[in-house]
Amino acid sequence: MKISRKNYFPIFILLTLLLLILMVWNICTGSVDISVSDIVGVLTKGRGNDTASRIIMDIRMPRVIAAVVLGGALSVSGFLLQTFFRNPIAGPYVLGISSGAKLVVALFMIFMLSKGININSLGMVAAAFVGALMVTGFVLIISTKTRKMSLLIVCGILVGYVCSSITDLCVTFADDSNIVNLHNWSMGSLSGMNWNDVTIMTILVGLVVVIAFMYSKPIGAYQLGETYAESMGVKVKSLRVLVILLSSALSACVTAFAGPISFVGIAVPHLIKSITKTAKPLIHIPACFLGGAIITVFCDGISRTLFAPTELAISSVTSILLVPVVIFMMLRPGGRNE
Repeated sequence: MKISRKNYFPIFILLTLLLLILMVWNICTGSVDISVSDIVGVLTKGRGNDTASRIIMDIRMPRVIAAVVLGGALSVSGFLLQTFFRNPIAGPYVLGISSGAKLVVALFMIFMLSKGININSLGMVAAAFVGALMVTGFVLIISTKTRKMSLLIVCGILVGYVCSSITDLCVTFADDSNIVNLHNWSMGSLSGMNWNDVTIMTILVGLVVVIAFMYSKPIGAYQLGETYAESMGVKVKSLRVLVILLSSALSACVTAFAGPISFVGIAVPHLIKSITKTAKPLIHIPACFLGGAIITVFCDGISRTLFAPTELAISSVTSILLVPVVIFMMLRPGGRNE
């Protein structure tokens, strides 16, 4: 049964409430327990000099907001890639796009750090964008040579393995000072976020997501086939380029700030489609953003607290939780044709 338009609003309200609850839980839990009243006090009275205030404002709040922004970016990127390739398991991690971005960022970090040059956030994003576009270009070339989407996915996975292997070699043979900076990042981590990082990623991701949302109608027409889109006046070639650039920019931003985070871009669009009973971009893009934020905030909380004080790589948590979701979505009737 299709959900009518009037029922989308409660879904967005529920998703927003769940996200807020998880954000509060993430800020409260850790090696030092923080009460909800402490959070309210800091937010209403401003930053103080006490320990709780510093923990909230300097450590946990930036990390939680980063999880929201980057998780939403991953999910929207996955939706755009699945729309472009018309494949339900297309995503920045599976297609090797995240791995390509990780490789170029790792090389860039090693080179710059060896020269004693500090790396700013925009430089990291630019390097990741170059890597993402390189792998995306390779995948696009393969897509012109074969119509078998299964082969395309396999090629993306293989490219991802090659890029990850080269990255591991770079980390292994980098200077000791570089390894410290590279190791946690290469495994996927949201630790060490600051307000400068949050500001930059919010601006970049917000701009890209808004552009994607503005093109909801052309993307919706494209979902029904290129012939139909062209009959509706959509410039298909330009739209395809735009979708690839937008998805690559979102993947690059995530990789630059947090390293690779696996399977969020694949699983969340499926989950949102099951909840909303629609794939219309006008609904799907904002819902995917909220869904990706919810999953990433929850997984980051688990990675921080499950074996505290030891912190797990967030990709380990997302893989364990989301791979069964992807398998279930693929095996259910009609799952492979969505």
